[in-house]
Amino acid sequence: MEITFIGATGTVTGSKHLVTVNNKKILIDCGLYQGIKNYRTRNWQTLPIDVHDIDAVVLTHAHIDHSGYLPLLYKQGYRGPVYCSQETIKLCEVLLPDAGFLQEEDAKYANHKNFSRHHPAEPLYTLMDAKKSLSLFVPIDLDRKTEILPNIYIHLRYAGHILGATSVEVFHRGKNVIFSGDVGRFNDIMMYPPAPLPNCDLLVVEATYGERAHQAIDIEQQLADAINATLKRGGIFLIPAFAVGRAQLVLHLIEVLKRKQKIPNIPVYLNSPMAITVTDLYAKAHKQHKLSKEDCVAIDKMTEYVKTMEQSIELNSRNLPSIIVSASGMASGGRVLHHLKTLLKEDKNTIAFIGFQAPGTRGDALVNGAERIKLHGEYITTRANIINLDSLSAHGDYHDILRWIGEAKQKPKKIIINHGEPLACDAMRKHIGETFSIDASVAEYLQQVSI
Repeated sequence: MEITFIGATGTVTGSKHLVTVNNKKILIDCGLYQGIKNYRTRNWQTLPIDVHDIDAVVLTHAHIDHSGYLPLLYKQGYRGPVYCSQETIKLCEVLLPDAGFLQEEDAKYANHKNFSRHHPAEPLYTLMDAKKSLSLFVPIDLDRKTEILPNIYIHLRYAGHILGATSVEVFHRGKNVIFSGDVGRFNDIMMYPPAPLPNCDLLVVEATYGERAHQAIDIEQQLADAINATLKRGGIFLIPAFAVGRAQLVLHLIEVLKRKQKIPNIPVYLNSPMAITVTDLYAKAHKQHKLSKEDCVAIDKMTEYVKTMEQSIELNSRNLPSIIVSASGMASGGRVLHHLKTLLKEDKNTIAFIGFQAPGTRGDALVNGAERIKLHGEYITTRANIINLDSLSAHGDYHDILRWIGEAKQKPKKIIINHGEPLACDAMRKHIGETFSIDASVAEYLQQVSI
């Protein structure tokens, strides 16, 4: 069994791992690069493998940096199966068409403004490409060994992080490798802890927070204090949130604060069609996370859903104290940009980021003190209060990763770190080596490892 690292090396996006067994090739994750332009241009580069040679794809979860390249793989001719959990399929049915639509919109905007080097600018893939790629998906039950190719088996296990997220174990003739995907937190407010790590010859593990630990703080009180301070100034509290997972979590926390009368009963808006759909998916799958059916109903009763563009424009014209949750979580696109364009200009408002901000994104620039950012071709001066509620991240920090490894009955024989910034990956390597004395290294692009 041979593993080739063809994505997410030295960064947190574009996850792709190629497993080769007896000339059969399996792609573990098929992610899109996001963030700075140098990363995004990689999406246009030819893969180091002919897509027609890929026999199967397995997804750990639905986030675009793990699934968003699939429509392009389809466009290039891939027609094999895409295996993942049932919930991941449901989320991809929302996320991938939206990604295709945004690709088309970006190309139209580039042509309208005439700033692309290509004439005309073309989308990476289209909405139709994304919809067609959904026909390849095949659901796999968790906690069950499944043969996907002759003598090649996979086993999906609950990973926390978001709805449907799993780790992926690949078996062949007594050898196995585990791909962690994105590991959730042991004390997450909404998701259960990751399932125990089984024995393995090789573990490929993420390191998004490899050099950082989440703060041990009272997040309810921190959020309440930030909201109340904003309302005292007569401002609007804007939360750029990831449509999957974090939007649902922050709405739950706001509902709890209202119920406990820690914040006033002001309007709460969810301005993201995708997040609205995903919130409904979370409600239907309430047995797979900690929010009860009653919790989901309470969120629904509290929240005003902004569905149409006309409603979004009207909401953005209001100036009354309120809470707005809108995508995207890194301010890289979506309706939140229109709110930022309006709300950044006044110091009475607050912009609260609640998750990891990839380098090169507007979210990363703002939380690191950017005095102005570019929105729709115009530079906007930052006067609003910018805060980062990092303890709401869905990623486990290095303590969580070490705990996950440490609680295994038998430690992995070898560990390779991937999916993290260079400093985070190297810090994770050191943590693993010092804690367990396991052979740990950081993946390099196109590196091949045999087991």
